[in-house]
Amino acid sequence: MGLVKALTGSVIGTILDTWKDYFVCDSLDNDTLMVKGTKRGFGGSGEVITNGSGIVVNEGQCALVVEEGNILEVAAEPGNYTFDSSLSPSIFDGGLEGLKNSFKEAVGRFTYGGEVNKSQRVYYVNTKEIMDNRFGTSTPIPFRVVFDKATGSEVEISVRCNGQFSFKIVDPVVFYTKVAGNKADRFDKDELLAMMKSEMLDALNPAFGKLSDAGIRYSELPSHTAELKEAVSEVLKTPWEERRGIAFESLTINSVSIPEEDAERIKNFQFSAVNRDKDAANATIVSAVADALRDAANNPNGAATGFMNVNMATNTGSQFLQQGGVQTAAGGGYCPNCGKPLPEGAKFCPNCGKPVQ
Repeated sequence: MGLVKALTGSVIGTILDTWKDYFVCDSLDNDTLMVKGTKRGFGGSGEVITNGSGIVVNEGQCALVVEEGNILEVAAEPGNYTFDSSLSPSIFDGGLEGLKNSFKEAVGRFTYGGEVNKSQRVYYVNTKEIMDNRFGTSTPIPFRVVFDKATGSEVEISVRCNGQFSFKIVDPVVFYTKVAGNKADRFDKDELLAMMKSEMLDALNPAFGKLSDAGIRYSELPSHTAELKEAVSEVLKTPWEERRGIAFESLTINSVSIPEEDAERIKNFQFSAVNRDKDAANATIVSAVADALRDAANNPNGAATGFMNVNMATNTGSQFLQQGGVQTAAGGGYCPNCGKPLPEGAKFCPNCGKPVQ
């Protein structure tokens, strides 16, 4: 049994008049992954493909000739084909990677002296990109925020996101034999989509980890979908492509959010990281005293008390600065007058000449 390519292209043309019967499939929509072909012509059993029958394959389709669940022929190239039971096995892969190998493994051959005594069908598999598959994280995904790689300072937060992804059937033989072969008439994506979403969300965990290691912030995730798609594809290659003949095609992140408590933790870590710098820490103290003076001056009811508290804060800050502020590794500190570095044990600033205390 084999197929002969009768006419290239998706237009049926007058060649249909020369066929006893022919099988055809209308355009497959975004929700249909596989459907049984419609037999047209002079009648006869819909479960038998007579010798010389025609099979029409349109763009974005792959035709599988099946006998009792075993694949006989494959045609993934658009065109019109004639079914000839006297020919050897044939395959028109349409450039689908790996289809020839899977066809050799899954093909089944049955001959009965020219007589057919088993059910034969033509199935059409949708090979177009299946888009608009929306997802949202029902549970948060861990994401590490690294503040300082040298010291290993980091905090783990919970990220929620939503978006869309697309996929494509790249090996119709594997898809039929391992996923949709038990369907009599059609197989819709809704029958598989829930599991695919769950597996895709699981794959986001290591994908987010790679981006975190690269120093990418959680708020920047929507602009790094190419890296995410590559990382997710790597994780899904075995469960999707090898086991189901499906490839992960694209990923879009619409929005990313984190809980308020995680946002506050990030702010605290950022504040601590900034104030590990000596100049920044001293500036923070001076700024805090200035803010306190301004608040006290604007408070007519409690100005006296306010200035008393400010005086205490100022004295504390002055003592801190007079002691050299944030100490350096050498122990010299900084001049409270001009802010320049001080040598260890200095009583006068070598820069401005004023006493340190």
